[in-house]
Amino acid sequence: MTNGKRYPVTIALAAVNILIFLICELTGSTENSEVLYRSGAFLTSSISAGEYYRLVTAMFLHQGIRHLLNNMLLLVVLGSTLEICAGRWRYLLICLGGGLCGNIATWYVYVIEEKEVLMTGASGCVYAVMGALLYVIIRNGGRVRDLSLRQMLILLGFSIYFSVTDANAANMTHLFSLAFGFLLAGLVYRPRKSENEGGNTDE
Repeated sequence: MTNGKRYPVTIALAAVNILIFLICELTGSTENSEVLYRSGAFLTSSISAGEYYRLVTAMFLHQGIRHLLNNMLLLVVLGSTLEICAGRWRYLLICLGGGLCGNIATWYVYVIEEKEVLMTGASGCVYAVMGALLYVIIRNGGRVRDLSLRQMLILLGFSIYFSVTDANAANMTHLFSLAFGFLLAGLVYRPRKSENEGGNTDE
C-alpha cells in the first residue's frame, strides 16, 4: 500500500510550504505584497541588487490559500509518483533544481526586458516535476505506475491552458521549469526493473 513513508520528501516539502504560509498569515497577510516581499518574494530589482536568496525563498511563498492549495495538491499527487520512481535525492534535485533554474531564467529575461515583477509560488517546482515525469514515462515506454503518457499530456495541457488564461500566472517560469525538469530527469534518472511496481526510494 502506498503511504507517506514511501515519499517523505514530498510530504516534507508540502509541510514546509504550509508552515511558511501560516507564519506569513500570522504576521500579516499572504495577499499583501509588502509581507511577501519581506518574506523573500521574487523581485527583479532586488535580485539584481544581490539578493539572490529570493530565487529560492520565493518557491516557498504563496499569495492566498487558493494559490497554496492548488500547488500543494499537484505537488503531492505528482511529486509522490516521481519520488517513488526516481528516488528521494534525485527527486529533490529535480524538484528544487528545476524550480530554481526556472526562476533564474525568468529573472534573466525580466532583466533584459527591464520588467519589475513580484513573484511567488511553488509552481516552478511543480512544473519541473511534470517535465521530469514526462521524461520518465517516455523512458519507460509510455507508462509508469498508474500514469500513462496520454494522461500526463492531458494533465500538462490543462495545466498550461489554465496558466496561460490566468493573468496572474508566472507562465514564463512554468515553461522554463518544465523544460529544466525534463532535462534534469534526463541527466539523473535511472530506470529500475520494478519501475511500475514502485521500486524502493532509499537513494
